Amino acid sequence: MTTLAPARSPRLRPTVYVLAAVVSVQFGGALAAVLVPLIGASATVTMRLLISAAIMLAVIRPRLRGRSREAWRSGLFFGAALAGMNFAFYQSLATLPLGVAVTIEFLGPLTLSAVLSRRPRDVLAVAAALAGIVLISQALTVPWAELDLAGIAWAGLAGAGWAAYILGSRSAGRHFDQLDGLAVALVVAAVLVTPVGVLTAHAPALTWGVLGAGVGIAMLSSVVPYSLELLALRAIPPKVFGILLSLEPAVAALAGLLVLGQGLTGLQLVGMGLVVAASAVVMVGGGTPELGADAATGADARQK
Repeated sequence: MTTLAPARSPRLRPTVYVLAAVVSVQFGGALAAVLVPLIGASATVTMRLLISAAIMLAVIRPRLRGRSREAWRSGLFFGAALAGMNFAFYQSLATLPLGVAVTIEFLGPLTLSAVLSRRPRDVLAVAAALAGIVLISQALTVPWAELDLAGIAWAGLAGAGWAAYILGSRSAGRHFDQLDGLAVALVVAAVLVTPVGVLTAHAPALTWGVLGAGVGIAMLSSVVPYSLELLALRAIPPKVFGILLSLEPAVAALAGLLVLGQGLTGLQLVGMGLVVAASAVVMVGGGTPELGADAATGADARQK
């Protein structure tokens, strides 16, 4: 009896790490949704990136000397993708419920995985996910004039940025050691977004409460999940990582309900279920195992 406990623990622990990371990311997104109305979406994402970059630089201490042009090119692309992904997602939070925004954004890595896989069932999975998005956006029950098309467009753009981020993370991973590339990308993203965030910030100005919320977002959306995933990726295969990642839309909906009071209709829940199921089908496939891991890592830098 006692010999079974050590065998179970190593398998269970990394799964718990990933689930905790997913929950941390989505509740960080819920906290960001609270801050967006106060200082604006651009200022919120600027705070998140600046604080995250500062923490990651202090912890990772990336080596900058001796890098090739290809390395810096990959780091710049990685950072630009990260900036666009975060900026667009936070803009969508200004008008969309958290669960809806995350689900629409999820089409980015889902479509990229299906395209690279080229398996018929993955194409069908993306079609099912698109049907789910139609239900989530209430396009069948709400007149088009009442749909927040701008928010949906921002979430879709965030999804495209997430796909670019995945490709950028794979490229940076070939040129930088461990998390050095991510630290560099966060600095690049912060530099790109900060001017817009400063110019468009709403009142009130920076207060201790706003600063505390910014630190909380950075910790919940970056520092905590990065650490947990770093431990988990050493022990579980990318397929498992991808399946756990597909739970993000559902967790986002739960965070939106608990923190923001954002409920979803029955049709929206059905649509979210379609997206989660489609994501699990694509991520569990054997065609692109590295992509599953990269997509999972990209989730945390994006959210939010």
